Amino acid sequence: MAKLKKTARKSTSSKSPDLQAQAERLSKNLGESAQQVWLAGVGAFGRAQAEGTKLFETLVKEGLSLEQVTRKVAGGKVDAVRDVVENKVGQARERASDTWDRLEKVFEERVQRALRRLEVPSREDLSTLVDRVDSLNAQLRNLGGAAPRKPAASKKAATRKTATKKAPAGKPAANKAPRKAARKTAE
Repeated sequence: MAKLKKTARKSTSSKSPDLQAQAERLSKNLGESAQQVWLAGVGAFGRAQAEGTKLFETLVKEGLSLEQVTRKVAGGKVDAVRDVVENKVGQARERASDTWDRLEKVFEERVQRALRRLEVPSREDLSTLVDRVDSLNAQLRNLGGAAPRKPAASKKAATRKTATKKAPAGKPAANKAPRKAARKTAE
């Protein structure tokens, strides 16, 4: 067994320098790779920093041009929509106005019919009567030269004044008798 241990030691010790060299090479390669990765990252960061500003400015310019195009398209559509809405509102106003006019006409016609049924004189009838009265007054002035009679309201006021005067004791008021007579004749 002692021989086996010596040969095992010899075989491991002879392989040991190769393994160590391989380990050192692997370690060296790994370190170099890590450093290259690190340098690549730093280079990428530097490039992104340098080109990032340019890229940012380029993106801003593209965004501005897209915004202008979008505003033109949207503005045109907004104008078109506004025109359509104004057109529809105008049509609705016209319809409402027409409907209101028709409703007014119907109402006026119904009121006129009701007034005719009640035999209320129309504006034209009254105008004709006023013209006729004016012509008759003119004829009276030409014929007799006398002024036209006082309106009925003046007669009533004059009658009231005379009725309120006190009559002497024992005598009836002078104007009471004609009233009674006028009432009897009217009945």
